[in-house]
Amino acid sequence: MEKMRARNLNSVFYADSYHPIQAGSIDGTDVLPHDNAIYRAHLCSSIGLYDPFGDPKIIGDPYCTLFVGRLSRLTSEDTLRKVMSKYGRVKNLRLVRDIVTGASRGYAFVEFETEREMRRAYTDAHHSYIDDCEIIVDYNRQQLMPGWIPRRLGGGLSGKKESGQLRFGGREKPFRAPLKPIPYEELKKLGIPPPPEGRYMSRFQVPSPPRRERDLSDREEGSHRRSSKDRIRTEDALKSSADTEEGHYRRSSSFREDEEGHYRRSSSHREDHSRRRGSLERKEEKGSHYHHRGSSEKEHRYRSSESEKHSRKRKERDEHSHRREKQSRRSPYED
Repeated sequence: MEKMRARNLNSVFYADSYHPIQAGSIDGTDVLPHDNAIYRAHLCSSIGLYDPFGDPKIIGDPYCTLFVGRLSRLTSEDTLRKVMSKYGRVKNLRLVRDIVTGASRGYAFVEFETEREMRRAYTDAHHSYIDDCEIIVDYNRQQLMPGWIPRRLGGGLSGKKESGQLRFGGREKPFRAPLKPIPYEELKKLGIPPPPEGRYMSRFQVPSPPRRERDLSDREEGSHRRSSKDRIRTEDALKSSADTEEGHYRRSSSFREDEEGHYRRSSSHREDHSRRRGSLERKEEKGSHYHHRGSSEKEHRYRSSESEKHSRKRKERDEHSHRREKQSRRSPYED
């Protein structure tokens, strides 16, 4: 039981539609109003005294519009536009002022170009500071929340305890999970939606603003746009793949041409080298032939000269021996 109570203390839920009696309850289960402002708001809601679309100053797309509250009285339109431009393109901005004095009433409505930019500001700009004041940001509940009653008629959301007009169910002060039994019959009679048992949220979770409802024609148009975009994307992908293949083929063909040119250059280089080598070999052979011929002639001349020398010496020896023989033959008496 204690664990369940602790879990319920940390569990909250938010109102999808506005009911004055439920907004005055901390857990969304009250069936009786507890202050006069709730009586006034319930009366306005019952007899339809308030028209949320009857204000001529409200312009623009409500799904792209944010409510900015707790602004400083000194904050101007230029300052607010500059701050909100950090989250997206600001299309329109209206700082609510007093009709008589013209002074700022501390809240404004900011319209962005797209719903995505509005959601970004809805998430990031909450509890930020402008001119030393902590601001709160919420979606345009006046036009998007069924049964909305403004604060000047006893409704609204949030508020301070000192004012005696606390309202729950919004982003700043959500409903707490009930700790007592839920009176389903009384809530059903008053038209108050019961708490979503088993589907509570944590305090740290950011509630999502309502999304734009699309009819069948918009869905068909959106599907047609998506299909056309997919078809265009597919054609672009096929075209890019074809261009890639063509570029690859061109690169491969140029690579083959480069290889062929390199092969031709290398073959011509080899032919030139072989021709040069053959001419050098022929020159060497011719030079070696001449060298062999000259050496053989020299050797022949040398041998012939040597033989002539030997023959002369032999002849001289023969002549000398012949003279000696002659001298030996002569008798000593002949002298």
